[in-house]
Amino acid sequence: MSSDSPGPSPSARDRILSVAGRLFYRDGFRAIGIDRVIAEAEVAKATFYKHFPSKDDLIVAWIEGSEAQGLKSAPPPDGPQPLTDYALNMIAIASRPSCLGCTYQVSAAEFSAPDHPAHRAALAVKRRVLEALSLRALAQRLSHPQQAAEAVFLFLEGIWAARRMFGADAPLDNAGLAVQALIDSFARAS
Repeated sequence: MSSDSPGPSPSARDRILSVAGRLFYRDGFRAIGIDRVIAEAEVAKATFYKHFPSKDDLIVAWIEGSEAQGLKSAPPPDGPQPLTDYALNMIAIASRPSCLGCTYQVSAAEFSAPDHPAHRAALAVKRRVLEALSLRALAQRLSHPQQAAEAVFLFLEGIWAARRMFGADAPLDNAGLAVQALIDSFARAS
């Protein structure tokens, strides 16, 4: 077998999630219908419903998959400055030309009812992010780690919102300096 041969084809479920994710992220959840996802993923309707009994199930699966991808791209939490590293990494991701903002913010905006499955899934992700930031602030030995985590969380939420609002023109040139100053304000006095 040649080393140039392609890897295994993605499963139908993975194709559905990939197509749906791309469309949801770009156009929003409500703007994309199941029939379009089925057509672009090149699966039968029965195959779609075998994996996702409803559009809400697909949306929740996309949110959960997006979180898993985000965790893979996060710097390790055990470096010398885990909160700083995380914040700078998120700013770098937000600065990419392909970035359209935060899919979880869009989920909460499009599905504002707190009991909607997409809203609950997005909120759960944000709660886990806040908890992870708190652990990173603690590991970085910042004073008032919970307050530091909340401040960085809110700062990053603004970054994501600015990216969604302004697109490539989002004012992110000094975001790294700003978050560093914010985190430094929580540094322990020696």
